[in-house]
Formats: sequence, C-alpha cells, structure tokens
Amino acid sequence: IPSNKIDREKRCDEILTIQAMGLKKRLAHTHCQSAVVGISGGLDSTLAVLVTARAFDMLKIPRENIVCVTMPCFGTTDRTYSNAVTLTKKLGASLREIRINKAVEQHFSDIGHDPEIHNVTYENSQARERTQILMDIANQINGMVIGTGDMSELALGWATYNGDHMSMYAVNCSVPKTLVRHLVRYYADICDDSELKGIFLDVLDTPVSPELLPPQEDGTIAQKTEDLVGPYELHDFFMYHILRFGVNPKKLFRIARCAFKGEFEDKEIYKWLRTFVWRFFAQQFKRSCLPDGPKVGSVAVSPRGDLRMPSDASSAVWMKELDEIKEENGF
Repeated sequence: IPSNKIDREKRCDEILTIQAMGLKKRLAHTHCQSAVVGISGGLDSTLAVLVTARAFDMLKIPRENIVCVTMPCFGTTDRTYSNAVTLTKKLGASLREIRINKAVEQHFSDIGHDPEIHNVTYENSQARERTQILMDIANQINGMVIGTGDMSELALGWATYNGDHMSMYAVNCSVPKTLVRHLVRYYADICDDSELKGIFLDVLDTPVSPELLPPQEDGTIAQKTEDLVGPYELHDFFMYHILRFGVNPKKLFRIARCAFKGEFEDKEIYKWLRTFVWRFFAQQFKRSCLPDGPKVGSVAVSPRGDLRMPSDASSAVWMKELDEIKEENGF
C-alpha cells in the first residue's frame, strides 16, 4: 500500500475494480440478476456489499436486486446492527432482517446441546444457520450468495466450515484483513454523504468480531478476534512472506523483529508466529474446498492455482524450528 495519498487511492480503486470485475464476469456468465449478502456491520461484509454494488453498476443492474440480509442472534450488538441496516439503505440495496434466535434454539434442542454452554457448537450453529438462510434466499430470488470472508481468515482458518466459509462467489478471498481496512477507509475518504462516511468510519473503529458470544453487560462486543488469534498486522506479514517467498520460521521471526521494532515485543511476535504456523497447517482442509473468487495480489490461497498443499500436511518441522527460536531467546 503506497504511503502517498494519491497513489494509495489509485491502488485502492484498482483493487476494488479487480474485485468487481471478477464478480461482474461471474454474474454475466451465469445470467444472474440478483445477489445475496449477509450483512453484519463488520469490515468484511461492508467491503463485500460495496464491491457487489460496483459490479451491479457496471452491469446496469438495479442495486435493489442486491438483497442484504441481517441475521441478529445472541452476540449481535446495537452498534453493528445499526451500521448494517443504515449502510444497506444508503447504498440502495434491499434489506431483509431475519432473527435467528428461535431457529438456533430449536437446533440446540434437536441435537441436545445446552444453550448455556458457549462452546464451538454454540458458535458454529449460528454461523451455519446464517449460511443456510442466505443459500435458500438465493434460491428464492434466483441469485447467488456473495462470500464476505477475507484471506487472513482463510490463512488462519478463522471461519466456520460450511458456515461463513461457504458461498457461491467470494469477492474478498484474496484480500488480507489489513487491506480490507485500507479499502473501507478509501470509501470513507471519497464519500460525499456525511452519514455514509460516518458509518464507514465507525465500521473501521469497531473491534473485529464474529459476534457469536453474548455481548458484555454494557452492550459492547465481548468476543474480539485479535485478542484470540492475534493482530492481523502480524498475521498478514507472516502470510505474505511464507506464501510469496517460502520463508522459514527463523528467518520470518528475524525479519518480523526488524519490521515491527518498537511496535511489538519479540516475545509477542514469537507467540503469534507460533499461532499462525499451527493454524495455517491445521486449517488447510477449509482452503481445499473454497468457493471461486478473484485473485487480487501476488499471493492467494486458492487450491486451484496458488496453494497446492495437502490437508494433512505436517507442521512438525516448522514447530521444531519454533521450539529452537524459543530456546535461543529464552522465551
């Protein structure tokens, strides 16, 4: 991302055009005149609906044919809900609100899960219920589900298998989270509508979260992704150097210490590098069956052209090298 504002805006516009052109081609190829987007009020779904709107404008399809579906449940906060609703209306898309509490509670009853146990079953049931709704609405309107997940989440496996992991075309699949921020910021910078600009800025200021656990007592987000898996700034750095250059853990740790000197302590860099390596190997099975999507940059995780990796690849050699780093540095 160029540091110069003018060059940065040109780059962001080019990236958005690549994303929109990919979707445009898929829509034209399938003779599809409508799309369904799960809108959460977060960064990824905000970018996805902006890209979808751009593609529809290119094809001269009315934006009202974009059906944005907000599906509040146990973890939804007023802040993200309000941003999702207002963003949809301001963009001229159609809004459907479907509260999934009762459906998920029925599912808990069906499978014998105690709703007081907030484990992976509790979280993933919500994500899969949302995906079912999006797919069925797409069937209703003869449209396609637009995926919202980004490349950083795919690298970490931070997605529910056959939940938000699945769509009919994934516009953000080769856009890392740090770049998603730049693209939403770009829209805020060029936006003439003060209310819409305010929404973009608030989305940027909202902690990244799947919102699958109940909010805190004051109504704010309790589940913050970067507290759980680490800073995306670090993960995107790791991902780029591993995928682009095949850098091994020792070299990656060394260059990360230089790149983030004064921003992250060495021990913290090591901690999240270990997390990245473990998750990257363990979660390949999710990337092996990704939906199609446009390739934006020089690296991607598509199993069809960029990342040929067995789902059962062992991380043992990498973890051994990380153990050596730990011993050498006294962590």
